[in-house]
Amino acid sequence: MPKQLLDKILQNKQLKKKALAVLLDPDKVEPTAFNDFLYSCVENRVDFFFVGGSLITNNIMAQMIESIRSLTNIPVVIFPGNSLHVEPSADAILLLSLISGRNPEYLIGQHVIAAPILKQSGLEILSTGYILVDSGRQTTVSYISNTTPIPHDKPDIAACTAIAGEMLGLKLIYLDGGSGAMYPVSPKMIRRVSENIEAPLIVGGGINSAEKAHNALEAGADIIVIGNAFEKTPTLLPEIAEVIQSFNLTTV
Repeated sequence: MPKQLLDKILQNKQLKKKALAVLLDPDKVEPTAFNDFLYSCVENRVDFFFVGGSLITNNIMAQMIESIRSLTNIPVVIFPGNSLHVEPSADAILLLSLISGRNPEYLIGQHVIAAPILKQSGLEILSTGYILVDSGRQTTVSYISNTTPIPHDKPDIAACTAIAGEMLGLKLIYLDGGSGAMYPVSPKMIRRVSENIEAPLIVGGGINSAEKAHNALEAGADIIVIGNAFEKTPTLLPEIAEVIQSFNLTTV
């Protein structure tokens, strides 16, 4: 399978170019405003759409991706909660191994079930070490996965977990506070992880202001992920886009 997106992410990291991913949960998207939102994402130079969530209760993922395809050229990456969340019309899938937990279902079990479907899907497979970090409250992903997040103030545990994931051959590392996080992954933890791995680092959860986006990027995040915070603060997307642009201008 071609590795176009992985190559792009690796190239961006080499060039020290930061990127923005918008996480779209099919259960939380407002259909009547979706097209306008997509136009805004194009205008603000969003790099990736991550589509999915821990628990999806409707069947509109394919329809969402069709809309994205018709109105944008932004790559679509599936952010799966389990082996059922495979949609071949996307560009790629984050094959998440929940390396911060000890539940075998989310380390390898769901992957075995999905493997033959993924192999035939044509999706680019982005093998990703997924590290769940405590964000001040229990999130859907911690509940569904039946795993305990890494404590917010234990950056060394996160760093060692990321190192192990990279040594196992995972191509990306994803630090996530989860949907509805009270606060984001700390800059100290992001910096400790970033300094100890060569793989691109994705950071999400609780990034609901331009300042928090700046802090995550400055600490070493290569891609930041913003979710439903956009719904509560319409001006957030252009504000964060400006932060991304300011970082990238300094690397040109």
